[in-house]
Order: sequence, then structure tokens, then C-alpha cells
Amino acid sequence: MTATQTAGVEVPQAAARAAPVAAGVRMRRRPALVAVSVALVVLGALLSVWAYSSLGSAQPVVGVRQDVARGSVISASDLEVVRVGVDPALATVPADRLETLVGQRAAVDLQAGQLMVPTGVTQDVAPHKGMSVVGLALAPGQLPSQPLRVGDRVRVVSTPGQQGDVVAQDVRVFTASVVQVDAADVSGRISVSVEVAEQQAPELAARSASGKVALVVDAREG
Repeated sequence: MTATQTAGVEVPQAAARAAPVAAGVRMRRRPALVAVSVALVVLGALLSVWAYSSLGSAQPVVGVRQDVARGSVISASDLEVVRVGVDPALATVPADRLETLVGQRAAVDLQAGQLMVPTGVTQDVAPHKGMSVVGLALAPGQLPSQPLRVGDRVRVVSTPGQQGDVVAQDVRVFTASVVQVDAADVSGRISVSVEVAEQQAPELAARSASGKVALVVDAREG
């Protein structure tokens, strides 16, 4: 092997050759990826601005914490104060009026999560003048399977025949309206309070105690 002398030292020619220098690696740019990254940054900034402005314009209003059936008395636990950005065209109840709603009755079915509106409550109470409220304890076969609602117009039919016989002259029908519906008990019986004319209330109460009554729901239209 031949050698080359450098400063008196023999260096092999193979080592003396200059090692090739690796060419610089060129990074490939991806315009689409860059554009997506920029868009995400801009979107994040816009969301932050929107959240900040919404928080600043939010107002404390009354919201519904849990479902309240129409006609039921509203308790403090049914309501809550929430902060939301409200459209001026929407009628809401300010938070400082929450206490004025407690003790009133729900004019409509109130759903958890919705905002309270002034027309959502009523001071109308039963029984009205000249009317009385009678309680009925009804088994599943004594009322329709569809859920009853406060305000439903109903007829209570009494057929206290001997040994289950239906005697035409014993059939009595009482026109009424539902003022309260309780949840079914362990036996499946449902307590329903109805409003009837006060002169009919004693007879309906007596017939209801026999357990031989049935409730009929009339049209809800009009």
C-alpha cells in the first residue's frame, strides 16, 4: 500500500482522501398542513373572544332545576339561578324574583333545564267558588293508561252493582276536572284529586270509597 508523508508521518492514501460531505437534507413543506394549523389557531382565538364576551353579557335569571307538572305547587328546590346571555326579545324572570315564584302553581309543564318565563306560573288555586275537591284512589283498570294531566276534563263513572253487575239505574256520572295526580304507590294505585260541584262532592266521595268507580278522560281539544 502506498502512503503519503505529512509532517514526517506516513498516512495511507485511502485515509488521506477527503471524506464526502453529506448533502443537507431539505425539509418538504406541506402548505395544507400549515393552513390547517393557522385556521385552528384563529378558531381558538375567536372562541376565546366569544366566551369572554358571552360571560360579560350574561344575566342572572331563574331556571327550572327539576320537572314540575302543570298545576303543581312550585318549591324553592324546583328552581335555580343561572347566568346566560339572553335575547332582549325573550321574556325571562330576573334572579331577584325567584322567591316570588315559590308557592305558586305551574301554569304549564315545566322541564328541567329550561328558563322560567313570567307566564309559567299562576295563582289560580282549587277548589274554586262553588266547587269541591274529591280524592280518588284508582287501580290501573279504573283509569286510562295514558298519563293524566292537571286540567284534564274527566267524568267519574260509578257502577256499584252487586257482585260486579252493572245496573243501569245505579250508574252515576260526575263531571270533573283533574287538579292533582300523584305517583303510583307500590300496589300500582294512583291518587287523583278532581274538582266537582260542591253539591255532588259528598256522593262522589262515598261512591269512591267503595272502590267501584272509573275515570274517563274527555277531549283535550278546544
